[in-house]
Amino acid sequence: MSPTASEYPAAPASGHVTFLGAGPGDPGLLTLRAVEALAVADVLIAEPAVLDVVRAHAREGVAVQGTATLGTPDASSTAVAAEAVAANLVMASARGGKRVVRAVAGDPGLDSDAAAEMLACVSAGIPFEVVPGVAAAVGVPAYAGVPLRDGSGADVRFVDARTASERCWSEVGASDGTVVVSTTLETVAAAAGELVAAGRKPDTPMTVTVAGTTTRQRTWNATLGSVAQVLKQAKVLPSPDGHQPVIAVVGERSSAARREELSWFESKPLFGWRVLVPRTKEQAASLSDQLVSYGAVPHEVPTIAVEPPRTPQQMERAVKGLVTGRYEWIAFTSVNAVKAVREKFEEYGLDARAFAGIKVAAVGEQTAKALIAFGVKPDLVPSGEQSAAGLLEDWPPYDPVFDPIDRVFLPRADIATETLVAGLIDLGWEVDDVTAYRTVRASPPPADTREAIKGGGFDAVLFTSSSTVRNLVGIAGKPHNVTVIACIGPATAKTAEEHGLRVDVMAPEPSVHKLAEALAEFGSARRAAALEAGDPVTRPSERRPGARRRRVATETVGGRSVTYLSLIH
Repeated sequence: MSPTASEYPAAPASGHVTFLGAGPGDPGLLTLRAVEALAVADVLIAEPAVLDVVRAHAREGVAVQGTATLGTPDASSTAVAAEAVAANLVMASARGGKRVVRAVAGDPGLDSDAAAEMLACVSAGIPFEVVPGVAAAVGVPAYAGVPLRDGSGADVRFVDARTASERCWSEVGASDGTVVVSTTLETVAAAAGELVAAGRKPDTPMTVTVAGTTTRQRTWNATLGSVAQVLKQAKVLPSPDGHQPVIAVVGERSSAARREELSWFESKPLFGWRVLVPRTKEQAASLSDQLVSYGAVPHEVPTIAVEPPRTPQQMERAVKGLVTGRYEWIAFTSVNAVKAVREKFEEYGLDARAFAGIKVAAVGEQTAKALIAFGVKPDLVPSGEQSAAGLLEDWPPYDPVFDPIDRVFLPRADIATETLVAGLIDLGWEVDDVTAYRTVRASPPPADTREAIKGGGFDAVLFTSSSTVRNLVGIAGKPHNVTVIACIGPATAKTAEEHGLRVDVMAPEPSVHKLAEALAEFGSARRAAALEAGDPVTRPSERRPGARRRRVATETVGGRSVTYLSLIH
């Protein structure tokens, strides 16, 4: 068993180097051992392609350096110079007693620069270890739905087209096994030509995958003889982006029929969709995770900022009343209300034990989860609609025989509606409706985000309340008409329509997770309709004028937003 971060001994006087494989791009492919090593690193040196993937797991205060930013005054623009300086930095840091993590794309055992640095460590007497990673030549075909072997146990050969010799091409050309070729978009046709010249038939099936294991992944089915024409028809060549690395798989196991059956990644319902999530950062986290599971790229834009009440005395009296037995019930109608009460508890040195003897209600699942994280299990969560109305349906009327106290503490936002208060009063309860926090309009997002919203750069927007509609339009403008509009319920949909938006998706019940599910179902149906009609599967943003030109987009990698230049579609 590998040691956990807390079990590591102090770094030796000579330091230590971990050569770490960060995989082909998907942050989820990092190994547990890699995460452990990153957690105790003093210095992190990483290739640009994986810097954000590994940096998310590094401890606070680690010295971070991407190899693209390294270099000498004479040759800083060359990859060779960057690697040389990176190697020098690795050695210098290790000699200084630092724990160094040297992260490379794929697997360090297939990286010649990493191998040279390992030998340098040996010469200098610096201890090192190797943490294997998922090699692109193996991971990318798996994500493309291309099995490299089947029950027949055929041979598999791996070729790097940049360094392959004539003898290498002759050997794989004479073989009838699967060939995995690492190359680039602009040279993949030449690699196919080498295989044909070496004896492979021009009609041998071939798949070509770019940006493998990321939400920018695209795979084309072709043959050795047709690959140039296929890429030209797909309008990805000729292109300034032709230098992008690709993994090509040649052999019967990369046939189009086989891949269509096994393409689990690119066939996700929202694959590659840029989805705008206009919520606070805390609220957006679980929703964004759910969207990622559908293949989407969530972009979180806060539309509401939460601030303390202008006069805290009312909240302070109510929290003290909790401790002194003033209330029979406390009702939480949002995660923010839980957070506000919890912060006030911490201010007074209290914890969840102060809720002893008090019944606790939560308006829905997310609020209940926030309470459980606080150490409080709610006594009442609506069995039906997760709203104030749903809460009232299950709320018991006041009974002086069974209820020694007739008062309810209701910590809420300053703009909350009166539905719950009026309903509780009708049930015979006295209500202390207390402003626990204020909601204000957030600051406008960056200019590029505003332009993407108005210009159709997002494929979908999720509106989780009427205020998110009003505030997003107010701080960023109205979403483009090609953008899919998804609303959490009728009231939110009505507000969206009042702002001139076409509502495409509505959640079957007022839950953010049901809203995400509904959007995924919409995307799945849209994909199925395109396939049935024989049309290419495209994202909504690709329907807007000029969408087939080169464009800049953003992807969340390792918890950070990464801007990239996309392919021409």
